[in-house]
Amino acid sequence: MNRRDALVRVIDMLHAEIAALKTNDMNALERATSNKLRAIEELQQLGDGPATPELRGLVEEADRLNDTCRIYVNLMAANVRRRLQLLSGQGGSSYGRGAVAYA
Repeated sequence: MNRRDALVRVIDMLHAEIAALKTNDMNALERATSNKLRAIEELQQLGDGPATPELRGLVEEADRLNDTCRIYVNLMAANVRRRLQLLSGQGGSSYGRGAVAYA
């Protein structure tokens, strides 16, 4: 496997993570994340070297997709936080970090 193929595999797994996050499929998310981490390890083992414009483009795409995953996870966390606040009788902001009060 070369660096290009390893990057394409990482990108494919990021797409799979996003799809799993959109559908809230935790089993698919776990599989995609595990496969992505393996692909990243393979990429690391291939070592560094000069990056062609194609490789730089693939890295940029992977970075954008990773940011998309991060946004989905942050939104999910904010929704959970808001639900916990509502269940505990707290108002407050969905985006603030605060302790959950227990009765």
